[in-house]
Amino acid sequence: MVVRIGGKRLYLWRAVDDEGEVLDVLVQRRRDKAAARKLMRKLLKKQGFAPKAIVTDKLRSYSSAFRDIGLSARHEQGLRQNNRAENSHLPVRRRERKLQRFKSPGSAQRFLSAHAAVYNTFNLQRHLISRRTLRTFRNEAAEQWNAAVAAA
Repeated sequence: MVVRIGGKRLYLWRAVDDEGEVLDVLVQRRRDKAAARKLMRKLLKKQGFAPKAIVTDKLRSYSSAFRDIGLSARHEQGLRQNNRAENSHLPVRRRERKLQRFKSPGSAQRFLSAHAAVYNTFNLQRHLISRRTLRTFRNEAAEQWNAAVAAA
């Protein structure tokens, strides 16, 4: 995703797992092999294991970065396969539409990292659970949120 900060075009790299949970967010000036390699190293360090399959858009930098790292996971690129990551950009697009733009790349990185953690707490896959269970999960998420806010 492209974000304009201070009149400059920056790229928002986002990693999402198969359930729609945001794993990591990275704001970069370029969209090249070095940026893709940085995102993948950060993800591999944070997750602690290599994935079985990776779905990306059709940017060629990903495959060359994967070769540099030595990642042997299946790399899928295709029409509509990257929709989970694209749909996770919606809150950022909503903020831009309201003209609440980011002032600097650092503030964007901090906000998006914190927002991803909050989003993951409250994002539930509704089609997988019953209404009663959904209510229970939402109540637990709200309690966790209230505890975190009270501690801060």
